Amino acid sequence: MTVALEHATAATSPAPPVPAAAAPPRPARLVLTPKTALAGQLDGAWWPRSRDLEAELPVLAAALAEPWGRITRVTVNPSRWPVIPPKVPVAGHTLHVGWFTEQDPDKLILLSYTVGRWDLLVIPPQTTPAAAARLMAAASVPGSVLTAGALIAAEAVIGRRPDVRNREDAWESEGGACMYPTGSPARQPVGPLSAGAWW
Repeated sequence: MTVALEHATAATSPAPPVPAAAAPPRPARLVLTPKTALAGQLDGAWWPRSRDLEAELPVLAAALAEPWGRITRVTVNPSRWPVIPPKVPVAGHTLHVGWFTEQDPDKLILLSYTVGRWDLLVIPPQTTPAAAARLMAAASVPGSVLTAGALIAAEAVIGRRPDVRNREDAWESEGGACMYPTGSPARQPVGPLSAGAWW
């Protein structure tokens, strides 16, 4: 009897994809109030790229590690964050996250065992760059008595009223702004104007 043997060929499957090098996280979009003797409502502003605390908090904590030390706790208002994880791993330690409905929805509170507490305005991720720049400038004014909610409300007024923005552009284009030697306007944050509008 003759037996035919077939050599089984190993099924060739495509090679597993080579993982692409993970892109380094983009730096935190953050501005801090200069150190002065004036105590204000806010210590700066943060413009996250999303409402994902697990993705955003490690980048923020890393940016604050040098000026403020290790951040250990964060509190938020749950109305602005769809998911609030109780803990977020951050560069060798755990960041504890809490929430309070009484807290200003547009503010993030950061705590550290060694240095203290800081309150940051949280600029909504979908904010335009021009609006975010205005909010960051306003939130970093030393000694400002304006709350996070007041700044967001004032920016909403400006966003609905293009005439307010156009007046500023016209003023600067007609020579009304201070000029640097290079010719670009020097923008300085100013206080609230009538009806709570911000320039």
